[in-house]
Amino acid sequence: MLTRLYEKDNDPKVLGSVIDTLNDGGIIIYPTDTTYAIGCHALKERAVEKICKIKGTDPKKNNLAIICYDMSTISHYARLDNATFKLMKKNLPGPFTFILEGSSRLPKIFRNRKEVGIRMPDHPVIMEIARLLEAPVMTASLPVDDSDDPGYSTDPGLIYEKWGKAVDMVIDGGPGKIGFSTIVDCTGPDYRIIRQGDGELDASHISRTIV
Repeated sequence: MLTRLYEKDNDPKVLGSVIDTLNDGGIIIYPTDTTYAIGCHALKERAVEKICKIKGTDPKKNNLAIICYDMSTISHYARLDNATFKLMKKNLPGPFTFILEGSSRLPKIFRNRKEVGIRMPDHPVIMEIARLLEAPVMTASLPVDDSDDPGYSTDPGLIYEKWGKAVDMVIDGGPGKIGFSTIVDCTGPDYRIIRQGDGELDASHISRTIV
């Protein structure tokens, strides 16, 4: 199913169908502030496993990431100290993935790695979905083949053409971007930028060091 959503003033019935799909364990593709992504209700472990299979990802070897609506939600599913809280609040929403120690509220498939990536994209469509779902959204980049037309990761129609049979819903949020989130590992004594993406980290007045 290809479903159109706008930055604001969406039909509650259309939004409701997206939430119902996620609550039923469905897989969706949606826009973010970097690129289109694939995701599901993060607490539905079978749905998470299905995305890992689509991606060819081993959750025992790779960190999984979730989208949270606000800082309060983040604190439910990840452990963060005061400095990390201030760092994230200063930079979110935005194109960042913060690696934190996950909490016991996450399914076992996340706890296998003990760490979880936290996203809060600066995009109204996925943030509205996360707000209405009242739960985190598991998120992952779309699998991209080097031979693919760039449109298969930015054009909702082409994305649906390629992935429509593999997922339950593709959300058309308009033309997408080609980009990456900046990944910041917050699990050690210092913050480590392990991938520089679209986000420029503002760590002013933060007590811990950036390396």
